[in-house]
Amino acid sequence: MAFDGVTIANVVSELKKELMGGRLYKIAQPEADELLLTVRQPKGQARLLISAQASLPLLYLTGTNKPSPMTAPNFCMLLRKHLQNGRITDISQPGLERIIRIEIEHLDELGDLRRKILVVEIMGKHSNIIFCDDQGMILDSIKHVTAAVSSLREVLPGRPYFVAETQNKLDALRTDYDDFRRAVAAKPQPLFKAVYGSFTGISPILAQELCYRAGLDGELPAAALTEPDYEKLFDVFSDMARAIREERFVPNIAYTNGSPVEFCALPLTMYGCGKSAEEQPAASKETCRGDRTVCYESMSALLEHFYAEKNTLTHIRQKSADLRRIVQTALERNIKKYDLQLRQIKDTEKRETCRIYGELLNTYGYGAQPGAKSLEALNYYTGEMITIPLDPTLTATENAKKYFDKYGKLKRTYEALSQLTIEVKTEIDHLESISAALDIALYEEDLAQIKEELTESGYIRRKGSTKKQKITSRPYHYISSDGFHIYVGKNNYQNDELTFKFASGNDWWFHAKQMPGSHVIVKLGNAEELPDRTFEEAARLAAYYSKGRDQEKVEIDYIQKKHIKKPGGAKPGFVVYYTNYSMAIDSNISGIRLAE
Repeated sequence: MAFDGVTIANVVSELKKELMGGRLYKIAQPEADELLLTVRQPKGQARLLISAQASLPLLYLTGTNKPSPMTAPNFCMLLRKHLQNGRITDISQPGLERIIRIEIEHLDELGDLRRKILVVEIMGKHSNIIFCDDQGMILDSIKHVTAAVSSLREVLPGRPYFVAETQNKLDALRTDYDDFRRAVAAKPQPLFKAVYGSFTGISPILAQELCYRAGLDGELPAAALTEPDYEKLFDVFSDMARAIREERFVPNIAYTNGSPVEFCALPLTMYGCGKSAEEQPAASKETCRGDRTVCYESMSALLEHFYAEKNTLTHIRQKSADLRRIVQTALERNIKKYDLQLRQIKDTEKRETCRIYGELLNTYGYGAQPGAKSLEALNYYTGEMITIPLDPTLTATENAKKYFDKYGKLKRTYEALSQLTIEVKTEIDHLESISAALDIALYEEDLAQIKEELTESGYIRRKGSTKKQKITSRPYHYISSDGFHIYVGKNNYQNDELTFKFASGNDWWFHAKQMPGSHVIVKLGNAEELPDRTFEEAARLAAYYSKGRDQEKVEIDYIQKKHIKKPGGAKPGFVVYYTNYSMAIDSNISGIRLAE
């Protein structure tokens, strides 16, 4: 998830096309470390969001406005004083540095034409927005950096602006083979680390992608490469540099298990993006979907979507933290109880031995000598001689009674525990299904239904006369490639609703075998049979919305709904079936369309 120099190059390319010649119509500072510039062009207006937040530095075009504070901060007022209605004359990036320079012409108080520079540094916790005059002197910055904070560079009004040289990296756009080989070979590190550690603007994910394209293992020590290996890697590196210079970008997001994990301005072929270098110009004009990647028309659209999706996932994780803690605590308690019960059941396995000892003592006890510690007797169940331990202080009859008493106690324990273990295992399965539902929840309304289930199950106490919360969450609705409607339950209540109230007898039901997961229903409609492709897509959905989504293959049971039964008193989402089909399939659902 690196906002690297190549991503900056892609953003600069877009800003040149959209903002050059435009005038700064509005300047706002919605957050302490954030600017929102509205630029007016003859063709309309555009908004540029610039964030220097330490945790999430960003810069992209957006169509979304943000509310501003009633009183503008000093930095915002200074920009308005100098730049209001100013014209953007140039947008540039020095090399592949994570820096964007926006040059703006404006008229001063006397009506003379002046030039100012807004410098945006996207550098993690060191990110900043710096306002300079045409001589490179700092007028102000959104963050002040004193000598006490940084010994390399002060960022304060009146100080000269310069880019601190801290890493001694080479410019990836101006590197020949000799410099490339020398720089990479000199690093006693894995190959991908040697690549991104040697060149400005290259992120770890892009370095891994370059190794992948060259057919090399990125974890291989750089010093272990042969001359042909270096040549292959440099060819790929040169192709990348040429694509950047020619602005042939393909913004794309890589997904793992439905969550966005990486983005890049060039195709991430190791995640399944199928755009080649020759296809890149066309790719920038359309939205495409690879096996595990999604390509976007612009880097700004990608960044806005990526961080909105990441924020949604982070937000729902935070919102569900309390529910997860309740479920996890209950799970741990029940698992501990279940393990203890299994050990106790194992201890009752000797109950039959006690019964046999008692019977044999009643039969052969007359042969026991007073004070004897054991008795040899024929086990008439097996025809073998066995040794029966005796309490020497008791008679044979009293020893027999002792064994029968122990047998009765162990038998009662076994019968009680047999029922209890079934109940506890059912509760564990129920809690694991709730945990799976929390994993796939994306919205607060999804959590509301899960919370209601936990409340009705007794894990959450309903406060006073609190009424049931209105449920607005609905199952996922997909359309198969053959046009069939597929529905996926998000939780146990929705699973029951889909299977026993929504589905008809001939509709098909899918579920991951012997693991928590969603009920998937395919509506047959007027068709007589489902195509094979729809069977596979429904099975992939069942695999994806299950605890097994991280596995390479998941075994899926499928059967017509009319063969599904719900036992009396069963937990929500629990069903039984006896005659089913099965298939093993992956959990890749990237090609299945989610209905609007």
